[in-house]
This record gives sequence, structure tokens and C-alpha cells, in this order.
Amino acid sequence: MLPRDTRGRPRRPRDEPVLDGPVHITQVGPRAALVEVADAAEALSLAGWVRGRVAAEEVVPAARTVLLDGLGPGTDLAALLAGWSPEVPAPPGPWVTVPVVYDGPDLEAVAAHWGCSAGDVVVRHTAHVFVSAFCGFSPGFAYLSGLPTELAVPRLASPRTRVEAGSVALADAWCGIYPTASPGGWQVIGRTDLTLWDPTREQPALLAPGTRVRFVEAS
Repeated sequence: MLPRDTRGRPRRPRDEPVLDGPVHITQVGPRAALVEVADAAEALSLAGWVRGRVAAEEVVPAARTVLLDGLGPGTDLAALLAGWSPEVPAPPGPWVTVPVVYDGPDLEAVAAHWGCSAGDVVVRHTAHVFVSAFCGFSPGFAYLSGLPTELAVPRLASPRTRVEAGSVALADAWCGIYPTASPGGWQVIGRTDLTLWDPTREQPALLAPGTRVRFVEAS
């Protein structure tokens, strides 16, 4: 699958990555490869770029990797990815507006961490555009980037045994919405009635990678 890299070097053993400029490529199966990049923004950019350029059945971005599964026989992935640059912007995704009731149990704690009032947390949270970088943790749980690093908040010291579905929460510089009730350690600032995961939809995840998200205060 990875016979040679862009410098004409022979294929490396399965557990040794191919180094090709800004990416590391590791073969993880007979027709699968894991591409390592610097961060979630690059992963989303690469995932959008390879669709339509690389014959793969699945393209799955994560925090710092992109999994390409179902690659065609003999695919020279290193040569193909030589055409990608980290400067390539991710293709714009659809917009989703998320109405939120800002009454979460950690709203005051987040306000204290930010050095502002609870009302100002709402103003700041609704002022930013978020992007679904990748999904994980549970079906339909999107890791939303867009919160400035200076507003990053720590996870709870002791995770809750149950966080209700629709809970809007923060952890580090990520924002997320719990699609189903589950344990969780993120700081909950509000809740929404939107259905985040519906297996009967053509796209089960409402906030699939690349989706742009704007939060608004529910009336």
C-alpha cells in the first residue's frame, strides 16, 4: 500500500512511520493508514483535502491524526499526500445554530475561572464560532474548537457519574454537547434540546466533522 515515499525510499516496516514533510504515515492494516499531523486544525484540513483525491472508503479525523481505511491496492499514499500543505484551509462545512439554556451546574465556576459574571460567560460563549474538529467519546459527541486558549478551563477534579443528554460543556479549550446521558468530567454551562445523534438520519451525527456551530441563548 505504501511502496515508496516521495523521496523514492522503499516501504518501511508496518510499525515504523514514513516521514513525509509535515505528516507521518503509519500502515495500520492491509488497506489502512494513520496519518499524523500537528493538531486538530491540520487533521480537519487534511481530511477535507483527501476526500475526492484519495480512494478511501473512510476518512476519519481525530485530534492529531487522520485514519484512511479501505485504501485501494497499491496506493502510494506518501506521494499523494505530497500535494497537501498544512496551510490548506479546511473546506467550509454546514452551519448549525444551537439554542442553549445557560443554567448549568458549573456556570458560576467557569465565570470565576474567567474572572467575569455568569452573564458574561454567556456573552463570550455565544460570541465565538465553533467548528466540529472530530467526533469521539460517544456516538455524536463532537469536539468543538473555537474557544480561545485564554478561556480554557480545567476538567472537573471528580467526574460526574451522570451528565444529562444535551448538556453543553467545556474542557480545556474544547466545547462539547453530550448526545446521551453518560458519565463525564467536563464543566457544564448549559443545555440544549437538539438531538445530537439519530441513527435514522442520513448523517446520524448532527455535528459531523467540519460543521460550523454558533451558540445562541434560548429565549
